[in-house]
Amino acid sequence: MTARRRTALRLHRELARIWAPDPRLRGWLTTSNNNDIGRLFLAVATAFFVIGGLLAMLIRAQLATPGSAFMGPEAYDQVFTMHGTVMMFLFAIPFFEALSMLVLPGMLGTRDLAYPRLGAYGLWVYVFGGSAVIVAMLLGLAPDGGWFMYPPLTSAAFSPGIGADVWLLGITSIEVSAIATAVEVIVTVLRYRAAGMSLSRMPIFAWYILVVAVMILTAFPPMILGSLLLELERALDWPFFQVENGGDPLLWQHLFWLFGHPEVYIIFLPAAGMIATILPVMARTTLLGYGWVVAAAVSLGVLSFGLWVHHMFTTGIPHLGLAFFSAASTLVAVPTSVMIFAWIGTLRQGRVRMELPMLWIIGFFATFIIGGLTGVMIAIVPFNWQVHDTHFIVAHLHYVLIGGYVFPMIAAVYYFQPLLTGRFQVFRLGGVAFWLVVPAFHVTFLAVHLAGLLGQRRRTWTYDEGQGWEVLNLVASVSSFVMAIGFALVLLDVAINTFARARGPRNPWGAGTLEWAAPMPSPPYGFASIPIVGSRYPLLDDPRIDLKIARGEGYLADTSRSRRETLIVTTAQGAPAQVAVLPCNSVLPFLLAVVTSTAFLAPLVKAHAVSVLALVGVVAVALVWVWRLAPARMEGPVDAGHGAMLPLASETPDPPGWWGSLFLLLADGVHFGALLFGYAFLWTVAPNWPPPSFLRPDVAGPALALGGAGALALAPRLAVRAIGAGRGAGPAVGLAALAALALAGAAGSVMLERPDPAGHAHDATLWILAGHVAFHAGLVLIMLFYLALRLVAGKALRIGEARIVGLWADFTAATGLVALGAAWLPGVLA
Repeated sequence: MTARRRTALRLHRELARIWAPDPRLRGWLTTSNNNDIGRLFLAVATAFFVIGGLLAMLIRAQLATPGSAFMGPEAYDQVFTMHGTVMMFLFAIPFFEALSMLVLPGMLGTRDLAYPRLGAYGLWVYVFGGSAVIVAMLLGLAPDGGWFMYPPLTSAAFSPGIGADVWLLGITSIEVSAIATAVEVIVTVLRYRAAGMSLSRMPIFAWYILVVAVMILTAFPPMILGSLLLELERALDWPFFQVENGGDPLLWQHLFWLFGHPEVYIIFLPAAGMIATILPVMARTTLLGYGWVVAAAVSLGVLSFGLWVHHMFTTGIPHLGLAFFSAASTLVAVPTSVMIFAWIGTLRQGRVRMELPMLWIIGFFATFIIGGLTGVMIAIVPFNWQVHDTHFIVAHLHYVLIGGYVFPMIAAVYYFQPLLTGRFQVFRLGGVAFWLVVPAFHVTFLAVHLAGLLGQRRRTWTYDEGQGWEVLNLVASVSSFVMAIGFALVLLDVAINTFARARGPRNPWGAGTLEWAAPMPSPPYGFASIPIVGSRYPLLDDPRIDLKIARGEGYLADTSRSRRETLIVTTAQGAPAQVAVLPCNSVLPFLLAVVTSTAFLAPLVKAHAVSVLALVGVVAVALVWVWRLAPARMEGPVDAGHGAMLPLASETPDPPGWWGSLFLLLADGVHFGALLFGYAFLWTVAPNWPPPSFLRPDVAGPALALGGAGALALAPRLAVRAIGAGRGAGPAVGLAALAALALAGAAGSVMLERPDPAGHAHDATLWILAGHVAFHAGLVLIMLFYLALRLVAGKALRIGEARIVGLWADFTAATGLVALGAAWLPGVLA
């Protein structure tokens, strides 16, 4: 054995020791490695897919014949609601998040995601929230108001049980998980990459998933706000959606579809990213029009937010609004067409091999184009009026979501299976499954399309004979069971080939991206050293780059510091900038998920005291979390290899926590914007406005707000200046605490002036605005409490820590002034 080989083996052994998970069972509760978290995520999402598929089969069994007694209307409503809920919330988004966790670090040439513990926390919140929804269904307590939960049918008057509460609280906790994962993905793509990987050299999937993650941060907050408002109405009778008290049920539809239509593209774009990744490899070429495809993905993400009224054409909105949103709905065909023609051009310039992943992509093309054409049809208002409440919409939705998402994701599973398991296909059930699923899918939903055109209403549990739908529904139901058998074969095929003993060659497809340069299956540390790249396809340019990485010829090949390290690069150019020290395994993410989920779910059984205690637990666990992550001492620059002395990320002005806070505040800002939108909507559209009287503030409230906001914005800057000059930051921390208390006091004065939020939607909205201010002031106080503890313990504060608190303080000050101004201004002007 040569000296170089012995050195490489020693490097791999040391990295395996440093990154090793806990070998015991509880290691699954403490692991924070992207491989472990991704596999758990994938397994749970697949289990939910199976549950959603079984529910779909119950629906088709009920609709197979007219007047069926298979299910009663109550059971059907629950099954129908849970099928949509499981597929949209518990399967579709978590499944692509899981695949992203598994393959994204390898594509980018980094060792792990930016926040490993945050990923673990997101997993367990998802598991607990999703399990609560499924358990409620098994106990007969499932929601029955549809997966869209339109009020007033889901108000306490019409849905008196806890089914709607299970949906509102359980789904909200799952959305928290999605937001946590989105923040992790964005920061990873922007900062955690191989040396030399500029934005223009990123793998195409990284662009797609970056767009999707930003969309999650901007689409989910309106839905969270809507769930909060509806739950407050159900629990406390705050009348946000009650017409007689100044509310309007259309507000729910606006908030829901502000989330719901972008979610369609949140689901489609990762699948498109997988197609753009796999298709060139199957065609033995490179992607045609890389820049155009990136621009199309970004455009589609932006345009998707202008389409939410696409789902509300029949609600009586003004004709000018109908015209605008109809035009916007057809406009999305342009970037979609750019992507599809780029893929077709890629196939044209290459030599296609019809492997199993390519077969499923062909199935995507045949299916998604039909779904896209019917999408353009229902964007036309007169046609939409005719088919909006028919099964035509059901068929269109399934063409887009199954053809546009499930088929590409199956292709991705088969494509990445050798990378994730280290094993190649032995048994060939996948081809049989394809020829069962795709034809059966088209027979099923073409029949459903025709039934819709003939007038069959959706969301109904049965239908009468003699309507002309009997044969169509029977054909659709029989074909759907054939399709279900095909999907079952896919799962069986993947399971068998995961555990089969046949080993395949590294990079069996001949791909050019970095994930195939890692060992198969990928070890916990991913790469023995951080790669150095000079193009979009490093493996095509240098087929021996995998050996160079394995021999430690990249960055951070020194294990003498015995900790988990990876490289942070400049955002645009990909030049080495910092060294990030990633945390080791910990039970804290699991504990935080337990107390978070308890806080969300305890109100279902009226255990409000338990919920409050759980919120205290959230604060306590979070403080322990950040305390343990804080480095014990300043180290200064460290040797990253290749002569580069780089600072530790924790000692820079923009540590990873600053970037994460920046994007989390993006979601928070959208949530606040949705709140202002709801306030303005009720003011201008809802009946019974204006309220009986406006809030007329005295001098004390505005004075506290102005003084508190100004001091809160100033204090963190004073702290940064003091730390930079080597002085103590204690006075600045104290000033910030007083400022946050003053702002919270101003919010409290609004609540005291309007003591009965159940009387009118205006007063309830004022409480929400004031609660927003008080909540964020409390968050800043908790952060300042942490800084104070650091000072008391004699630990020096870092500029990065002060700047993180400064971000939250600035946001709290700005939104606090806007929120309180919106509450007081009408009374001042009246």
